[in-house]
Amino acid sequence: ILVERKSRYTLLGKTADKKIGSVTESVIGQLSGLPSSIRQALTWDRGLDISKHHLLTARCNISIYFCDASSPWQKGTNENTNGLLRQYLPKGKNLSLYSQEQLDKIALQLNTRPRKILGFKTPLEVFQAGVALTG
Repeated sequence: ILVERKSRYTLLGKTADKKIGSVTESVIGQLSGLPSSIRQALTWDRGLDISKHHLLTARCNISIYFCDASSPWQKGTNENTNGLLRQYLPKGKNLSLYSQEQLDKIALQLNTRPRKILGFKTPLEVFQAGVALTG
């Protein structure tokens, strides 16, 4: 799950497994589809799944920051997005059963859902406006 903080635009990437290399490659694939003007920094929770963050830094020209341990207030957008995703992907559900196409459809539903925090605009609207300003 990648979530752009300002717009709440969400990308969901399928991984072959939970191994470090698979997660890193999935994130690189998702980031490479974004304009470099908005692909400047990534904040990550403190998990082993991103221990190869130096590859992201090198291949995507992006800075990586980490949340402090036991500091959920530093990842509010992430926690909120996880809550929204639970409406589509129930906790405990085997996510390997979902194809990338299915994940893209879920992301589209999230990205076209108006949000109060965005003045009832959709993440897609806010994201596109931000990309237009940087392009």
